Amino acid sequence: MNTSMLVRFGIMMFLQYAVWGAWFSVLSAALENMGFSGIQIGSIYGIIPLACIISPFIGGQIADRYLNTEKFLGIAHLIGAALMWLLSYQSEFSNLYWIMLIYSLLFAPTLPLTNSITFHHLTSVERQFGPIRVAGTIGWIAAGAGIDQWRRLLGLYPGDCFQLAAVLSLLLGLFCFALPKTPPNKESASPWAFLEAIRLLQNKVFLVFILISFVVATELQFYYVLTGPFLISIGIPEANLGTTMALAQVAEILVMLVFLPWLLPRIGVRNSLALGILAWPIRYAIFCVGHPTWLVIASLTLHGFCYVFFFTVGQIYVDEVAPKDIRGSAQSLHAFVTLGLGLFLGSLFCGWIRDLFIESTEVAGQMVPSVNYFHVFLVPCVLTIVCAAAFLMTFREPVKKAEV
Repeated sequence: MNTSMLVRFGIMMFLQYAVWGAWFSVLSAALENMGFSGIQIGSIYGIIPLACIISPFIGGQIADRYLNTEKFLGIAHLIGAALMWLLSYQSEFSNLYWIMLIYSLLFAPTLPLTNSITFHHLTSVERQFGPIRVAGTIGWIAAGAGIDQWRRLLGLYPGDCFQLAAVLSLLLGLFCFALPKTPPNKESASPWAFLEAIRLLQNKVFLVFILISFVVATELQFYYVLTGPFLISIGIPEANLGTTMALAQVAEILVMLVFLPWLLPRIGVRNSLALGILAWPIRYAIFCVGHPTWLVIASLTLHGFCYVFFFTVGQIYVDEVAPKDIRGSAQSLHAFVTLGLGLFLGSLFCGWIRDLFIESTEVAGQMVPSVNYFHVFLVPCVLTIVCAAAFLMTFREPVKKAEV
């Protein structure tokens, strides 16, 4: 693969995750300020996972059998830019929910397809995918810092994060048409690529991986949805929230470039995935304690191990076990289980847990509601420990292709 192609995939990943990162980390705090309840906030954050249940198989089927992947990505992001701009003017829950749903149905398939189009053209996945995927993390960081600068320039107002996402989505939609041509495989024996991907579940090792991935993904939403309000509750200014949370993505870059290529060949897929799961309860335990502030902020860097060693290694594992003609659909299956079912149910679950542990405290003679974050984060802490134990007892190291 030539350098130009690697650079193009890097830019694609940068913009893909910048679009998402522009609003995802900071929206919950804005919704709280607008008076939305925990269930409503959880419902908004559950829309993209809901879309990942509905649309990735459709996107994977289209890209594997009917339309060039780069064209599908370009069209989806251009329409998404218009919808994001429209979202920035919404303040009513019902309007915001339905427009976000339409947007998410277009955005959700692009997540697995940016992986599959990259894997399709790489000559060495283990050596080349890390630096490309890091560009996505840098994009998320840039968007987190960018929203803070955007607010300083234009002022803090509801919907500001959606406008930044709209601009980035427009740039990405146009850029996708410059990606390498990736036509569908129309000569496959089966016209239904998504059915072939589902048949991968007949492999018991793959089935265990998918089931554990689902459970772990449900707990990821405790981080994405509740970390912003939690950090504000311990004294982090909202104006600095995006930059503070971007520390997690800085750590993700370090883990992706240094630890992943060094550890994965040495400890294998099974232990890499287990390492990713075990990093989660450590972070949630620190959140439970909630002080000192520097330790809580430092614990954000554990997200690098949480994400890279479970989700990125998981994507590499899926690409290794899937036949070439259904890679898009296989990645869509993984997205369906994690970004779809897992995050959707996790959004509702963490919203319910958040409301369950609201307490009233006396401030200046008045009773003010507040969230007991010790009890809130104790829930994912315990569940991820159980997941790690179950995973180590049931998942076997997959047989490598060379050995087969």
